[in-house]
Amino acid sequence: MDLTDKVVVVTGSSAGLGEQICYEAARQGAIVVTCARRINLIGQVKEKCMALSGKAAYAFQLDIADPHSVENVLAKIADEVGNVDVLVNNAGFGYFEDFVNFDLDMAKNMFEVNVLGMLYFTQKIAIQMVAEKSGHIFNVASMAAKMATPKSTIYSATKFAVLGFSNALRLELKPVNVQVTTINPGPIETDFFGKADPSGNYLENIGAIVLTPEKIAKIIISKVGTNTREINRPHMMEVASRFYTLFPRIGDFLAGGLFNTK
Repeated sequence: MDLTDKVVVVTGSSAGLGEQICYEAARQGAIVVTCARRINLIGQVKEKCMALSGKAAYAFQLDIADPHSVENVLAKIADEVGNVDVLVNNAGFGYFEDFVNFDLDMAKNMFEVNVLGMLYFTQKIAIQMVAEKSGHIFNVASMAAKMATPKSTIYSATKFAVLGFSNALRLELKPVNVQVTTINPGPIETDFFGKADPSGNYLENIGAIVLTPEKIAKIIISKVGTNTREINRPHMMEVASRFYTLFPRIGDFLAGGLFNTK
């Protein structure tokens, strides 16, 4: 898809992968809408997008877990920007802890952010895309949705939900020319791990397979308008996830051993 003057909405885009997706879309001439809770940071993202694209860009403060905030942002997009051509659902967070010690209030919040808020935000935009018979929705899940590992019980559960939702939504919207792509990244070098793993040990232990947000963002934007089912990176973890499904015992060994570095 030629992204010139196309409206690209990215949630969770104050930093990390979401921020880089905004910049890559702006480089392609898109009208970028950055949405996140940290209003000061998305203001900076907006300014850089305008500089990269030479076009208007927008920044709306969004708490994806709050239905009122979602409604407010969707109304602003409809009134101030117009129809959405590309939606990237990137908002989400994780925390690594053994389930028996997990704070279930945090678990509830993780589902509200990673799953329920994403569903609510997506439905409103999907209705518009169906009416237009055009659009592309990207849902950021995780390799944790394909291969759960110890200390990721709640995070994996939310991302399994995102993957299942995306698979069904893709089939529902395909007849009306709306594409749905699931993004399943492994660990990305972002501030996600500042909350998920405050010790910093996880990224240090898996340094060889850590992804950069800039590279993943380029891959995502290159797939806009294409019939792409999934984006899975790194390739090593994609292969491991296939073993996880096809050869359960080997899968448990990989998930509980080789990739158990939290």
